[in-house]
Amino acid sequence: MSETSVLTKKERVVVYIDGFNLYFGMLDAGFENCKWLNLHLLIENLLQSNQELIEIKYFTSSVSNNPEKQKRQITYIEALEAVGVKIFYGNYQSDSIECRRCKNIWATFNEKMTDVNIATQILVDAYQDKYDMAMLISGDSDLVPPMKAVHEIFKNKRVFVAFPPKRHNQSVAIIAKGSLTIGRKKLVDSQFEEEVIKKDGYVLKKPKSWKI
Repeated sequence: MSETSVLTKKERVVVYIDGFNLYFGMLDAGFENCKWLNLHLLIENLLQSNQELIEIKYFTSSVSNNPEKQKRQITYIEALEAVGVKIFYGNYQSDSIECRRCKNIWATFNEKMTDVNIATQILVDAYQDKYDMAMLISGDSDLVPPMKAVHEIFKNKRVFVAFPPKRHNQSVAIIAKGSLTIGRKKLVDSQFEEEVIKKDGYVLKKPKSWKI
């Protein structure tokens, strides 16, 4: 390999996004006007000039307890797919909680398998040499073990963490080889246009309730 090629070789980056962690982090930070987020544009705005984006993987679960939320989620996911984001689904499971005092019972819904799916993809992609740097967008401490595994097994690879707003986690930051917190400006500057055109020509429109 020539000296020129060594100098110009870019760091290959695959991005792994915990969809619910990012979404609720934005809500907790009061960034409700940033929901129509173009993740491909966001990543481009986060990467350095010496880095090359290989793939973006978005991990979520299908909302099933609210038809309006489900419709908005489907629209958003189709918009992400239109810009080349690959979607991975976990499970959105129902459960129930009983009040010991009043004996009332109400339903709760929890996302399952996202951390397992992310961990699997990060390790499989490392074994297949798809990246030099894995960019993880999450503050979930359950992802510390696969991060450790990548650093221990693949000495020439690293996991960098971009924390969603209000989701900084010190145990994750300690293991990461580099980290930052995604700020409001990056989110605002990375929004889709009001309409997103799919490859088949279908026009996706920003949900009305997201037009704040």
